[in-house]
This record gives sequence, C-alpha cells and structure tokens, in this order.
Amino acid sequence: MGEVDPAFIQALEHRPKPHPVSAENIPIIDLSPLQQLPLGAPSGLVSEIGEACRDWGFFQAINHGVPPKCRREIESASRKFFALPKEEKRKVGRDEENPFGYYDGEHTKNVRDWKEVFDFAVLDPVVVPASHEPDDVEVKELFNKWPQNLPELREACEEHIKEMEKLAFKLLELICLSLGLSKDRLAGFFNDQTSRVRLNYYPPCPAPHLTLGVGRHKDTGVLTILAQDDVAGLEVKRKTDGEWILVKPSPDAYIINVGDIIQVWSNDKYESVEHRVVVNSEKERFSIPYFLYPSHYMGGASGGAGERAKPRQIQEDLKELFTIYLQTISAKSSCRVEPFGCLQ
Repeated sequence: MGEVDPAFIQALEHRPKPHPVSAENIPIIDLSPLQQLPLGAPSGLVSEIGEACRDWGFFQAINHGVPPKCRREIESASRKFFALPKEEKRKVGRDEENPFGYYDGEHTKNVRDWKEVFDFAVLDPVVVPASHEPDDVEVKELFNKWPQNLPELREACEEHIKEMEKLAFKLLELICLSLGLSKDRLAGFFNDQTSRVRLNYYPPCPAPHLTLGVGRHKDTGVLTILAQDDVAGLEVKRKTDGEWILVKPSPDAYIINVGDIIQVWSNDKYESVEHRVVVNSEKERFSIPYFLYPSHYMGGASGGAGERAKPRQIQEDLKELFTIYLQTISAKSSCRVEPFGCLQ
C-alpha cells in the first residue's frame, strides 16, 4: 500500500475494518404496489416502510418506477464530468458565495474525504437566507453551475431531478402514513424546497485502510435517495450493536435513509443513523445522492393530539457536515423544528 497526505488519515478508532460485515438484512422494499394501486398505498407496504425506518433508518427500494434510462444517463454524464482535467472542473468550482459546483477538498469530522463532488440545487435559482444568522430576514438567489463543454451533464441532471422528486414525495407520503399522519401532512413545507443533488466520485486509494471516502456522519435533511454503482462502499452503523455494515449494491435499487429532520418530526421514533463510505485500492466508485430539504423558511410542524415534546434546534451536528452550505441554508442551521404531538 502507498502513502497518502496526513489530512486524509482517520483516527485509529474510525478506520475501516479489513473485513467489513455484509448486510444481508438491510430491508429491501418492493414499491411496485404504488404503481398498481394509484388510489392509495396498501397497509402492508406502509408497515414495511415504518419498520425499516424504525429498526434501521435505511432500506433499499426496488420497482420504484424510475426509468432505467434516466439513471444510466446521469451515471454516464457523471463519469464524463469527473474524467475532465482538473482545470476544466474547477471552472465550475464551489466558492465562498455559492456552495454549488465542483469541489475536491471536503472534510467530515475535520478529516479530509477521499472524493470529488459536484453539487447542484433542485430549484434553479434556489432562494436562501443571505446569511446563517437566525434573525437575518434578507434572502438571496443561488444559481447552479454547469460546464459549457458537457451539455449532456445538465440535461441528465435535470431529468434526474424530476424522477427523484416524484420518488421522494411518494416515500414521504408513506412515511407520513406509517407515523399515523395524513399522507400529505408534510407537503406544504416543500413549496420552495432547498433540496440538492450531489455527484460523488471516489478514486482508487493507495491506503484504503487509513482513509474514508466520507467519514461517519448523519444526513441533515428530511430523507436521502442514493443511487450507487456496482462497487460496494456504503457502510451503515447498525443500531442494535453499533457494528458497521457494508451495504451490497443491488442493481437498479435506490438506497433510502431518513435524516435529522424526520427524526425530529417523528419524536425520535425514526432515527437518523450514522453512515460512512469506505474506499479501495483498485476500483473507482460513483454515487448520486438526492437530499430532500424543506423550504428555508419552514417553521415548526405541529399536529395531532397529546403533549408536545420540547422543540429541538437542529444546528450543532450540521456545522461540521456542510460548512459552506450551512451558511446559506437556514433550514440546516437556524430552523426551529418541532415534533408532532401525536407521537408522544
């Protein structure tokens, strides 16, 4: 094995195990009943979703209705983008004013991640607070950045957004039903959503036993929909014993996990679970997460009967994860999010 810059090296207790545990029991949920029964979700599917969110915080969705062509096109465009020379990618690089675009210096828990990324917003432009200060009422617009010499990237990404939005809101309805709420209970929080998509590229690493593609973290939003290629890398921290479980890629499946906001809304019934990405010395890996976020001006979510739990400020963990993005998206940094009283 070769050497890497010390900035990439994980503390001993956080380094990946040489022989990770493979997860045969991460739930795999068939969403085909949604295509067959447009008038409503069957109770069995709702129960499956609830159990997966409660027990794992993760599941794989199959027969989800996303056209395979859409996925193949964004995967192909992503590979073409990351194959560009560094100077070309940096022409659409992230900067202090705009967190979208290309970046190759991301850190998680103060350790550099072994990856390159390209971020873009679902809405273009997206309206966000002008600063991360809770009392600042000014807003600004942020625009996506696209490489001029790769038009198919923008086309594929915009088509991907359409399909991910449809899937995300189907899943959100199922989660609402599993919590005993009406299926459209949360819909109003997403009128001016701040959702985003990321293209991830994990190059082969000369010292995979010392580094991580992404360090341990929890997702800060509502839910995440992940498309990954056939190279394993995602590890989920099992709730029952804290063991890191390697999620085996399943062809055409999407990996779903609930984020911090769902944990708050559900009064901790559904937990946002730690996960990370391991790398290897031989194969490059690509993945495409879609992060569902509400409007930046979203307030508390109330409803139902029963004593309301103490509101929580979802702020502290977020500062480490997306520092630049945090400064512009108040839903991550200063939004007061309350659980539903009916779940007490």
